[in-house]
Amino acid sequence: MKSKAHRHQASFRDPSGYIFQEGPVVKRVINPIYFPVYDALCKADFFSPLFKAKMLIPHVEQQRSTEAIVLKPDQIDLMTYPYEWSFEQYKQAALLTLKLQNFALDRDFSLKDASAYNVTFHRGKPIFIDTLSFDFYQKDSPWRAYKQFISHFFAPLVLAHYHGAQALKMMQTHIDGIPIALVASMLPKRTKLSPTLYTNIHLMAKMEAKHKDEYNPKSREIKLSKKSLRNLLRSLFDYINKLDLKEQSEWGDYYNKTNYQPESFRFKKEQIQKWIAGYSVRKVLDVGGNDGTFARVLLRDIDLAVVADIDHNAVALNYAQVQANKEVKMLPLWFDVGQPSPGIGWSNTERDSILTRLSNWGPEAVLALAVIHHMTLSGNIPFNDSARFFAALSSVLIIEFPKRDDSWVDSLLQRKREFINHFDHYNQEEFERAYQEHFTIEEKVVIPGSHRVLYLMMTRE
Repeated sequence: MKSKAHRHQASFRDPSGYIFQEGPVVKRVINPIYFPVYDALCKADFFSPLFKAKMLIPHVEQQRSTEAIVLKPDQIDLMTYPYEWSFEQYKQAALLTLKLQNFALDRDFSLKDASAYNVTFHRGKPIFIDTLSFDFYQKDSPWRAYKQFISHFFAPLVLAHYHGAQALKMMQTHIDGIPIALVASMLPKRTKLSPTLYTNIHLMAKMEAKHKDEYNPKSREIKLSKKSLRNLLRSLFDYINKLDLKEQSEWGDYYNKTNYQPESFRFKKEQIQKWIAGYSVRKVLDVGGNDGTFARVLLRDIDLAVVADIDHNAVALNYAQVQANKEVKMLPLWFDVGQPSPGIGWSNTERDSILTRLSNWGPEAVLALAVIHHMTLSGNIPFNDSARFFAALSSVLIIEFPKRDDSWVDSLLQRKREFINHFDHYNQEEFERAYQEHFTIEEKVVIPGSHRVLYLMMTRE
């Protein structure tokens, strides 16, 4: 099949099939080894209820031969990975996986893998994207994907609960899940008193240590009734559902701390709407977009706003609004502009970097509101470098420049202490000079009641 030449670099682990790209369209090939399961799933009308409930990415069958079945799934706008989600997003992805396993058991099927990379966010909700992850349920057999679920979902969430959201970033360096022994060593000793944590973390770590040196381990037939398996799933679901995250951050409540006046907010929102409408933009990337306040005013007239922020609380607040408002055009993203998610896995291409994924998605406009002073004064990124960064993302840039009189700028400068004079270059003239090497300034306006200037820029040909 010619499509094999375009097999996606991440699609080599599952003998059941693979995904490939036909131009910009992602498709899935099912290999003959999986035909019996797939046909049984179709005969049982397994997929339709999941499509309707928006739990599994919908697909249509396009081709069928003795060598392959080709599916065309609904297309995902921008793939996001576990280490780019807020705590609540991660929770919802975990709960979705458990719901799918319960759904499958009702129909005598089971998830054969429970990787966190089988879930992404689409139209405001987590959605399962690996159609080939289901297999026949074998009577009295344990859940084949149990350990993977623990290392991909349960362990990261528990670590984040005890140590903060940064623990979720560990998935970036552990593509196959966080090792259970490492998780057990990081948890407080008192967690051994929790039946759920002892059984699913500490006991598992103990058993792994006991058998790790066995060169030819003896196979043991472990039996687990469907009722017992459901009890396990219910226990995990209830525990995860109650997990919370208690931490505060400097920027999570940014707009309540800023020196903006109500008129400043109104003006800024109206100006952004006007400029975006002038370019008939459908895809917007908001870098440093906090809780999505300004991107949200664009949702009526665009297809998708990706709002990326370094602050976990800000991303969490944004996702809470997405859930509350049932928004389908907003995608919150946990993103460090100074250290974007790299490519990871096999040859560093199994999971693309966030910049590659953003480039492939192709935002038609970038918002960079209240972020340049953080990039320049906190990250020490020169104006010319940040200009080059934004120019590579989109041809349209709406960027806000807080002048030195701005209270947040003054706060950041004061933190430089004896090095404050090394940042004399932070001024409007130097900003404009550097950015005009990559952009033309189409328009600039002073935001009333503030020490901030809003710019509309276009990349140079």
